[in-house]
Amino acid sequence: MGTLYLVATPIGNLEDMSPRAVRILRESSLIAAEDTRHTGKLLKHFEIDTPLTSYFEHNKLNKLDFILEKLSHGDVALVSDAGTPAINDPGYELVRAALASGYDVRPVPGPSAPISALAVSGLPTDSFLYLGYLPAKTSERHKFIEGISNVPYTLIFLESPHRIVDSLDDLFSILGDRKICVAREMTKLFEEYWRGTVSGAVEYFKLQPARGEFTLVIEGKTKKEKDVWTEEELTAAIEKELLSEKSAKEISAELAEKSGWNKKAVYRLINREG
Repeated sequence: MGTLYLVATPIGNLEDMSPRAVRILRESSLIAAEDTRHTGKLLKHFEIDTPLTSYFEHNKLNKLDFILEKLSHGDVALVSDAGTPAINDPGYELVRAALASGYDVRPVPGPSAPISALAVSGLPTDSFLYLGYLPAKTSERHKFIEGISNVPYTLIFLESPHRIVDSLDDLFSILGDRKICVAREMTKLFEEYWRGTVSGAVEYFKLQPARGEFTLVIEGKTKKEKDVWTEEELTAAIEKELLSEKSAKEISAELAEKSGWNKKAVYRLINREG
């Protein structure tokens, strides 16, 4: 019984290909690739002659049985166009199917655009939320951004060159002028990292040619002084919550999250009101 290997490949610079990745691709009985032409160039460069089959968004369900059958006879390597497979590509379904069929699934770690951009962004890396590509339609994009406007974690998005300015403009109008790092063409010839505020990014990229793939790393919602409730606002909320069947502990936890107050301070006010 074979193993399904998720093999990370370079996002630009071929020197980022690991020796282990090359070995696994050579030793596998089959390579499933998002784009066989793109992967074919990579295999030629590293002199890998393993059989290649396509596995992409529009044939992913039809190819599952074929790939699972190949796994019954030997190892299969999954690669995407660039970076780590199953992150923003159809590899997720194959991983689920392989696991459900009892096959071992293992990663061959390597390049990842979201993690690479986060690491050099200068923004908090202890908690982050990766959200893939922003919706292409304006109305859907607005709704999506509004839905994550209060998330306190660093946010990571992907974006295409033709929508970058519109998306940055929407992020500014909905999230406000937060800190941002815009990574373009990472590890490639025209590699660029722009750091500043969202409004500054809008103005900068309006003047740039529509070229390259983008990764956006944006500051999460911060609790500024003006966002913290006044004691009168908190007291009114406590009085309302005391009419419910919630415990003082539950109320203090919920209102601390909403108000910006310390949980113990909220608890003291609850006891005073109670």
